[in-house]
Amino acid sequence: MSVDGDRPVFYYDLGSPYSWLAAERVNSELPEVPVWRPILLGGLFKALGRQSWATTDAREDGIREVERRAAEYGLPAVRWPDPWPGNTLLAMRAATYATSIGKGVSFALAAFRQAFAGGRDLSVPENVMIAAAACELHPNAVGKALAQQTVKDALREATEEALARGVVGVPSIAIGDRVFWGDDRLSEAARALM
Repeated sequence: MSVDGDRPVFYYDLGSPYSWLAAERVNSELPEVPVWRPILLGGLFKALGRQSWATTDAREDGIREVERRAAEYGLPAVRWPDPWPGNTLLAMRAATYATSIGKGVSFALAAFRQAFAGGRDLSVPENVMIAAAACELHPNAVGKALAQQTVKDALREATEEALARGVVGVPSIAIGDRVFWGDDRLSEAARALM
């Protein structure tokens, strides 16, 4: 059993555009607000021997699909960061810290919007700090937290927990022993909670 009890868990990575699509809708589509849990998609890929569609021949089709869905959901036009995908480890540590102090949702949404609505690379520390400032996190506190072993360990442990729970990609909603992978499965996850 997860430490979250019976609450649904929303697993995400800030480098995933599909996670952004789900993040913008998950709190309103599910009948119960989920626990937002940042995890490292790269850690999942490594453990499962997979790679991102963004590094394959499916890249262009995937980009068009994300752009289509964003328009369908009424979200801003996608502005892709350059480079994308990038190294979002720093941003994910910031998300882990923000989560630990009750600012996880607001930070994640600000960071996702920096990346996919603003086209800013989250591997650049200044862009992470802009997202932090948007949810009233002090840059000095965030900067110190990024180097803390407890933050690094918490992110690694969350990723390992997700793997143990059967998460194979993001975004995923875990409800009990069921995992709904993909932003297009939010309504199915919502039905499972009713």
